[in-house]
Amino acid sequence: MVAQASPAPLAPPASSAAETIVAVRGLTKVFKDFWGRAKARAVDNVDFEVRRGEILGLLGPNGSGKSTTIKLILGLLKPTKGHIEVFGHSPRHVQTKARIGYLPEESYLYRFLDSAETLDFFGNLFHLPPGERQKRSAQLLEMVGLAQTRTRAVGEFSKGMQRRIGLAQALINDPDLVILDEPTSGLDPIGCREIKDLIIALARRGKTVILSSHLLSDVEDVCDRVVIYYGGKIHAQGPLKELLARPDRIRITCPVLSRPDLDKVLSELGRDVPADQIRVDNPSQNLESYFLEVVERARTASAQTSGATSGHHIADYLRGDADAGQRAPDKVLERFTQAAPVAPASPAKASVPEPTVDSAKLAALTQATPSPAPAAPPASAAKPAAPEPKLSENELKQANDKLSSLLGKK
Repeated sequence: MVAQASPAPLAPPASSAAETIVAVRGLTKVFKDFWGRAKARAVDNVDFEVRRGEILGLLGPNGSGKSTTIKLILGLLKPTKGHIEVFGHSPRHVQTKARIGYLPEESYLYRFLDSAETLDFFGNLFHLPPGERQKRSAQLLEMVGLAQTRTRAVGEFSKGMQRRIGLAQALINDPDLVILDEPTSGLDPIGCREIKDLIIALARRGKTVILSSHLLSDVEDVCDRVVIYYGGKIHAQGPLKELLARPDRIRITCPVLSRPDLDKVLSELGRDVPADQIRVDNPSQNLESYFLEVVERARTASAQTSGATSGHHIADYLRGDADAGQRAPDKVLERFTQAAPVAPASPAKASVPEPTVDSAKLAALTQATPSPAPAAPPASAAKPAAPEPKLSENELKQANDKLSSLLGKK
């Protein structure tokens, strides 16, 4: 039932004393053509900040400046005008980048590496010890549901599975700032729900998350504040509860009433509110919740799947209790140790008998008698044979000496 009433009290805003992780002031980015003329103003005089433990959503139509803003924060682009600070430093500060995890809109991974090798590669970029890389890789693959496919090449993955391994590589360094550009693109509803649960868990641990997505339901489920772009400018920003609240309406939810009791409530409300302003209906769950219930029932019934699995816990080191998890066996090493056995060294070659040589025939070949004229080729031959070149007496003598040495003669 919905009726007019005074505005509901809002939750108090986040404390301004919280540490500012990202500060953007007057940010402008203009792309120019070859001649230096302005071609596109992607970001136009933007101001916002992101605090520690906050989930900020970047919203806007295609080409509104979201991805450009992310690249500016990462230091991949240089701003035309304005100021950006990340952890109190310039975005190009090298040590700052080690505290950032980034999932781009498209997964750019080495297609011939498998999942475990991919995570080991990115972990090595952050100079993680081999034992730590192995432990984190096992936990991340279990978390994103790819533990069963860890030896498959990434190039064989579907788009959703590539997004899963891409998310795992963005978290291999246990970053303090996580930037996700369309993290649920291509994922099934189960994967979307797990990604959202992971984002919330990261924020509870004090991580800062910047989320860019076109799926507004995902943003509504996890974000604390949003920034809405259009044409490179910010047209709205603030806490999500404040932006979505309708202060001229109030909703009352109660158990099912009998018809007489419901008539009494409607009659009482009708004294102050017009009848056309009152609505009575049954609340319903969203499609995502219903879908997850169906899949959970199927999983409980031990139904098998060859794709990515679900129902996995967040990696221990991301929850802050890395020592609690058990180290999973490294199946990459097992794959090498189970290779085909090396063939034993081959014995010395047996002595091969020398072929018998017709001495008379070789002697006849070395004589300096003129060769008879070649016979006419048969009609079926494709090309006539070329005449043999005549050798000088000195050349014949050299040939005779070589052949004689082969036969063991002086």
